Amino acid sequence: MKIAKDEPPVHLHLLESFDAQWQGLNLIYEIEPRNEMPEIDFGQHFIIIARGDFRASYMFNGSWHEVDYTKGDIAIIPANQGFPKTLIDREVPLLELFIDPTLINRNACELGNVDNIELVPQWHIRDPLIENIGLALKAELELNGAGSKFYAESMATALSIHLLSRYSSRQPQIKQYSDGLSNYKLREVTDYIQENLDKKLTQAELSAIICMSPHYFATLFKQSMGITPYQYVMKSRIEKAKQLLSKRDLTIVEICGEVGFQNKSHFTRVFRQHTKMTPKRFRDGV
Repeated sequence: MKIAKDEPPVHLHLLESFDAQWQGLNLIYEIEPRNEMPEIDFGQHFIIIARGDFRASYMFNGSWHEVDYTKGDIAIIPANQGFPKTLIDREVPLLELFIDPTLINRNACELGNVDNIELVPQWHIRDPLIENIGLALKAELELNGAGSKFYAESMATALSIHLLSRYSSRQPQIKQYSDGLSNYKLREVTDYIQENLDKKLTQAELSAIICMSPHYFATLFKQSMGITPYQYVMKSRIEKAKQLLSKRDLTIVEICGEVGFQNKSHFTRVFRQHTKMTPKRFRDGV
């Protein structure tokens, strides 16, 4: 059946990750129809993993350029490149990955000067690691759905580092850190924590403050402080809660929100773990 020019082709999405709330990465497994795709700017790094044979014709500088793909072939289109007008010669299954540029930039901080690192377009490559990561993410999403979030975040980090190492405009050496965080960076992070105890603080958010990957940040923070970032946040919340309980200006429920706990029962449980007494008993004893 011939499709009218003003009727968009049907893209059958067999699987997608959006409802799973992955961070920094999304996946679509779809049946790409035989048709013309307009030029589009996704605003994200875009990876296509062919799951069948097809020919794609790309419009570059006013002329068509044909590329023949077989199963497993890959194209990488950086966020700043934009996807060109494209013709697909047949219906084909495609596995597509969309990577948030902020994820790439955060990991690029570990590779040197982030301002000088950009992904280079790759229109036809073979890369077993990227293919296997894509297939592993697809399998995990099919198996665990919303429970695949943590796995996806781990794979997203591995994928972004691989892209930077193999397909960036330069190949810098990963920075080596020892002896913990510098005094300046440690103070910058701890000040931020103290000023935002009422908010949800994540390791990724804290590490981004000093342009460091979450893994290196956690390792160096513990070297500096003797405890993990999570333990430090909890300890700081309990210390602030003690101060507020002593002043008696706020109710226990109000203090719960001031120190970043979602409900009173969670606050009471953590407070007891740290002080061996409930918030009420602590206040009564002051």
